[in-house]
Amino acid sequence: MSKTFHDNSFLVRCLCCWALALGATSTVMAQSGGNARETRVLITRPVDPGRLYTLAGNTRSEVNAQNDRGKVPDTFALQHMLLQLQRSPEREQALKIFIDQQHDSTSPNFHKWLTADQFGQIYGPAPLDIEEVSGWLRSSGFTVNIVYPSGMLIDFSGTAGQVSAAFHTEIHRLVVDGKDHIANMSDPQIPEALAPVIAGIVSLHDFRPPSQRAPVARYTEESQALVPADLATIYNFGPAFAAGYTGQGQTIAVVEDTDLYNTADWDTFRRVLGLSTYTKGSLKTINPAPHGGTSNCSDPGTTPDDVEATIDAEWSSAAAPDATIEVAACANTATTYGFLIATQNLVNASSPPQIISISYGECEAASGVAFNAAQNSAAQQAVAEGISVFVAAGDGAAAGCDRGYSAATHGIGVNSSASTPYVVAVGGTDFADTSQGTNNTYWAPTNSASDGSALSYIPEIPWNDSCAGSIVAGFFHFSVGYGPSGFCGSTLAQPDDLLFNVGGGGGGPSGCATGVPAANLVVGGTCKGYSKPSWQTGVSGIPNDGVRDIPDLSLFASNGFWGHYYVACFSDPSNGGVPCVDAPAGWAGGGGTSFAAPIMAGIQALVNQKMGSAQGNPNPVYYKLAASSVASSVFHSITTGDIVVNCSGGINCFGDGFVGRGRSTPVNGFEGNGGLSTSSQTYAPAFAAGSGWSFATGLGSVDAFNLITNWSKGQ
Repeated sequence: MSKTFHDNSFLVRCLCCWALALGATSTVMAQSGGNARETRVLITRPVDPGRLYTLAGNTRSEVNAQNDRGKVPDTFALQHMLLQLQRSPEREQALKIFIDQQHDSTSPNFHKWLTADQFGQIYGPAPLDIEEVSGWLRSSGFTVNIVYPSGMLIDFSGTAGQVSAAFHTEIHRLVVDGKDHIANMSDPQIPEALAPVIAGIVSLHDFRPPSQRAPVARYTEESQALVPADLATIYNFGPAFAAGYTGQGQTIAVVEDTDLYNTADWDTFRRVLGLSTYTKGSLKTINPAPHGGTSNCSDPGTTPDDVEATIDAEWSSAAAPDATIEVAACANTATTYGFLIATQNLVNASSPPQIISISYGECEAASGVAFNAAQNSAAQQAVAEGISVFVAAGDGAAAGCDRGYSAATHGIGVNSSASTPYVVAVGGTDFADTSQGTNNTYWAPTNSASDGSALSYIPEIPWNDSCAGSIVAGFFHFSVGYGPSGFCGSTLAQPDDLLFNVGGGGGGPSGCATGVPAANLVVGGTCKGYSKPSWQTGVSGIPNDGVRDIPDLSLFASNGFWGHYYVACFSDPSNGGVPCVDAPAGWAGGGGTSFAAPIMAGIQALVNQKMGSAQGNPNPVYYKLAASSVASSVFHSITTGDIVVNCSGGINCFGDGFVGRGRSTPVNGFEGNGGLSTSSQTYAPAFAAGSGWSFATGLGSVDAFNLITNWSKGQ
């Protein structure tokens, strides 16, 4: 075929498919308020394999010569990879406007939710562009399994050799921290002609975002295990339950990459802890299949994340005891995360759940551009369909890239799963009673029949497991936590590894949702955060920084630092579980924002029941309520404490007296005793609590009943 004939054929196909696209969308465009323009074809010239475009920002930080163990065989199977597409800038802007209108009670589009098919027809890429990309994949030897109804995602399978030939990057084996992995060794490249419509390959590696769960830390003080009855007392669920708002008729999907170890644990949790009287509550496990094509959601069986699935199922039920809890679980593939497959399949289903809870994630700078785009795209589609998405804000305080290490060394970073403006980022608090010596004021000396002992709301502080926090420093009579003369540098703190921990409720500005860091895991280079959403305003404390800031609000999430943690019935002996046969204080337990997110999802189920319909993104209502006269009755303001963690080095670290222990210093080295700060020259804590909104706890925690009854005032 001559080049001239090929070009003409291409243009004819452009015109024909464009006309078909216009006809298909004409009947549904009216529902979008006229904001969606006609589909513009973005691929306007033939594919030239000699002209390539690099999908920058999609190589893991762990990829280096030290970790490299060589190329995998060309025949190495890579099943169900995901190619994230993108719409034109004008369509993206039209979609944002329409979503704002869906959440504006004065708009004729208020709560005019779309189906997945309508979403794809109105706001997806041009059908020609989708077919052109699909055709290129097929011509490269791949099998196209699924084109999602949204038009934004293509599931395809192939081999490492085909990936190398088509995307110009090799897949190698790596060994990182003693564990085997695979990953692409360089940023993928695609034909330049396809670049306008391809955002990236979601993942070409098997580094999985971890759950945001913190095991119980056994400190020396007496512990107080939190049970559902305590939750109901502290956050005022009682009047809501008494009024009949129990989640009846609502479904909460918790997305996982594992099955539950034992569904009997959920039954025991409810029976022993007073929830079985709510007889409408139910549990089911599903492996959500895609809307069409070859299924990419296989049953994962039980994996080490089974403890997270148990927490999500039990504590969402604690907040909405008559709701249906749906454990939506898909197995990880060689390169694709099971929880993301589950999320995409739910959002693209013909009858999606109205509420989704996600407890996994890692920092933006680690996730990569394509994975960040995939999460944002799924959440954006979800809210356009009326789905409310709740995500754990993270357990690394403001140093999300260093979560779980003994010192922060990469500066400020936030959880990529929580930073998209289309989800509720749920942060973490602790109770102030132990640090203030007022435990007896808030806890009864004996437990009720459902093992509860909380007497009322308990004043809260930000959850912070580090010696650098101001409250723990003051408790031990130090004026500051950081530096050689601060608590972290003291002989009292240095011997205790539990005090040197990057752990606490996640919070901070979105900094690297797009772009490429100049240094691994450090916000900089061409990094940019998500733009500040229109609704994140009107409340004191919200910075004028132009970017999305998290968390939105918080709930208790401590893992025992001040003696309080959550109980869970989890009996898997291979993963730290114990039989749930004795008093609940002897059961498994823990903390983390992965407890707080499903609880907020449960509260949303009560809201949806009361309002009689899906509510989409709850954030516009939260912020409007926080700016109104009912703010003090809906939100508990948290004004003392911080999420400052100990750090080492020169990135967002002030007062470090010596090179501390981070990711590479030997484990017998000194601990990093600086304090995380927005400036390395002066101490500007990252971040302190405050009235209104703060990076430490967002809008604060909630009074469940008052939130439910005042919901309409925020619309």
